[in-house]
Amino acid sequence: MAATSLKESIHQQREALSALLGELMHELAARCAGMIHEPAAVEALLTDALPHMRHCKHLYVMDPNGIQLTDNITRDGHDPAHYGRDRSDRPYMREIVGTSDFRLSEAYISRNAKRPSLTAIQVIRNADGERIGFLGADYDLRELPQTAALYREPSEWRQVKGDPAIRSSVFQQQRVESAIDTRLDEVFALLSELMSEHGVFHSKLHFSSNRATIWLVDDPYSYRLLGFEELTDPDTCLAYPRREYFERAIIAPGLIMPIFEGFRRLRFADENVYLRAGSINVVNGMVALNFSCDGSHYLRFDEFLSKDSDFWFGATGESSGW
Repeated sequence: MAATSLKESIHQQREALSALLGELMHELAARCAGMIHEPAAVEALLTDALPHMRHCKHLYVMDPNGIQLTDNITRDGHDPAHYGRDRSDRPYMREIVGTSDFRLSEAYISRNAKRPSLTAIQVIRNADGERIGFLGADYDLRELPQTAALYREPSEWRQVKGDPAIRSSVFQQQRVESAIDTRLDEVFALLSELMSEHGVFHSKLHFSSNRATIWLVDDPYSYRLLGFEELTDPDTCLAYPRREYFERAIIAPGLIMPIFEGFRRLRFADENVYLRAGSINVVNGMVALNFSCDGSHYLRFDEFLSKDSDFWFGATGESSGW
């Protein structure tokens, strides 16, 4: 089932990883139980088991207090540096106390490699069910198998408040006319042409600093920076080959100019609260707006087009929570 939020996507990934690791950890812990007071025998067992623990970097056993009873067993052999280490204060140990016998930790930055990591902890119990230790397995996040589909950003309206220092002084500043403000007809026409005829699928116009950034379907990993001269020169189009309108686009080409016109209205709606930058992505259909109060909105193009200036003036003003 596709995740509907970033947290849900993370939860699904963790559930799949727990299912992948939990059974192996349970079986290995049961084998450790009978020899936990014989460190050399436990280390030999962990050494034999490590190749079967896919993607595991370190295996080790701790006593009931979280003190390490064995060396770290690694792919390169024994690492005695952690023998006797007190792991009781580590997050993955605190998380398992009072919960289940198996726990996959939250991701954390490892102390040594400084990389995102996970630790799986399995309680070791004797024949009477008493907790006699813990089996630990460390994993580097980059080496774990991907068990979930690529997370897709939701399209619902999102509002993000910006720097409080800027927000508190917004009514002490006024919009200063930029060079682009005086040539918006030409700028909008050029950007609309690039998006509908030249393969630009994402563009962001920075009104106050007289520039735009664009991303092309032919080279989506790099952005291009267009200054005032390029944005007001129709010859700029010659630098980018003609392309059929991108098949993945969900914004019709005829709606690109109305969105830009919406940017114009918000730019001049108020002298204190005004649009500082706006972007359009024709593939995910999202419009992003950043205002002088440093507040931002992310919303679908059709929602943006359905709102008039009066709505936005209220939504961006101090009385509406900005």
